[in-house]
Amino acid sequence: MDVSVIIVNYNTIELTRNCLISVFEQTKDIDFEVIVSDNGSTDGSIEMIKNKFPNVVLIENNANLGFGAANNRGLKIAKGKYIFYLNSDTVLLNNAVKIFFDFWESYPEKEQLGALGAWLINDGKIIHSYGSYPSFCNMLQTLLRAAISDLFGSLKKKRHRTIPKKNYESLTKEIQGYVTGADLFVKNDSTALFDERFFMYFEESDLQLNNFALTGKKTFILSEPKIIHLEGGSDKKTDKYSFSKKSSFFYWRSCLIYFSKNYHAKKFYRAILKFFIILVYLLPRNAKIGKAYFKELISL
Repeated sequence: MDVSVIIVNYNTIELTRNCLISVFEQTKDIDFEVIVSDNGSTDGSIEMIKNKFPNVVLIENNANLGFGAANNRGLKIAKGKYIFYLNSDTVLLNNAVKIFFDFWESYPEKEQLGALGAWLINDGKIIHSYGSYPSFCNMLQTLLRAAISDLFGSLKKKRHRTIPKKNYESLTKEIQGYVTGADLFVKNDSTALFDERFFMYFEESDLQLNNFALTGKKTFILSEPKIIHLEGGSDKKTDKYSFSKKSSFFYWRSCLIYFSKNYHAKKFYRAILKFFIILVYLLPRNAKIGKAYFKELISL
């Protein structure tokens, strides 16, 4: 088999339905399978997949394992030579799976490839498709912004990070960074395995830093695959805490894990980040985040 497409689903029935429709309608002339790893959905997703997409390999995790762990469950049974990690809030507009496969197979030094991604589209604009590996400075800047917003009022809402119009849609280029986890095309081997300590956020940058960047593998953003990414489309308010607060907690939790794992020589920087993370969680906006969450942040 050529490619295994792995999609994590958690209570995103409509998004997942649209994503699956696009995969099966657009993917041609290639031997592929689709694996959906469901993290305990209660919105009818499982029944929908079984009824509408009987050829999908469905994994019922019966609990929310997190993004990386759910993908790993799919990887464990994947039969494809390559893995295409695809978010449930994406829609393929062309034969993207075949395009990724052909690029890798025809690349002169394909043993040197680590990961492929595409220029992602939202509202007709190219949005965040890849990034630099997290640094102390950009993490501290984000924390200070959150603290100032809480103390002195909301700052201007940040919009989608769009790419300046310079014909980027016709540009295939090698990048010095990571491909976003929304459309990550990699080889099916141990390098495709996520660190399950990351529940959500930072897992794709951690994987690509350790398995590709530090080993000299190349990463490309391709121009030909056309993929819509509805950023934040899978964010839901699923329990007594709003998803935004839970999302913020998991972001900073993963940030601390990332820096502890990958920046051992910078313990002082990590201590500063931890101090500001705790400070932010003491501010009024986060008062209802929950004692269990706060205690876990302190213990990291």
